[in-house]
Amino acid sequence: MSQVLSKSPKHCAEKQSFTIDKSYKKLFFAFSSFFTIVLAFIFLIWLTLHPSKPRFSLTQADIYQFNLTRPSLLNSSIQLTLLSQNPNKRVGIYYDELQAYASYKGQQITVDTYIPPFYQGHEETNLLTAFLQGDALPVAPSFGYEVGRDQSAGRMVLSLKVFGKLRWKVGTWVSGRYRFNVNCVSVMVFGPNAAPISPIIGSSRGTQCSTDV
Repeated sequence: MSQVLSKSPKHCAEKQSFTIDKSYKKLFFAFSSFFTIVLAFIFLIWLTLHPSKPRFSLTQADIYQFNLTRPSLLNSSIQLTLLSQNPNKRVGIYYDELQAYASYKGQQITVDTYIPPFYQGHEETNLLTAFLQGDALPVAPSFGYEVGRDQSAGRMVLSLKVFGKLRWKVGTWVSGRYRFNVNCVSVMVFGPNAAPISPIIGSSRGTQCSTDV
């Protein structure tokens, strides 16, 4: 008497499910391995090249207007010229969303001013100019006293700031965006030591800036 063995539908379904799960695991492992290799390659390039952060210096800043229309409203106009340098031999830099403003004793005295984005090649240097302006900006009640005291002394310390986002470029690979901040401390000179051009009431030259990425 022969014995017939047959598999139940439940047993077949379990075997088929196991085969599908195994295929998905292999596919997931393959994609994970590929992704890990790509990340490791990018990280190796990053470690090898190790891009240095850009350098900025303030070549000139001129104040054309700086007066209070009311005890707590300021009108200001400042033109600044910055030198931007990429110190990297193999890494280019895309500068995105550039903006600049000026502050005095912790108070912002101009609105954020847009600077056109640009690409900076290997070891390249670019000259940036921006005209910063503020119309009837609210300031602290003690602002007029502080400004008057500094102008009488012939010197005023301003902070000129640039901020935005940058991307590193290595060959054809371009990184994600990184925030960066540039801070330039400028000593504006008034009186007999100021620039002889009549519209300029204060000026500063040759200041090194700090950069954070």
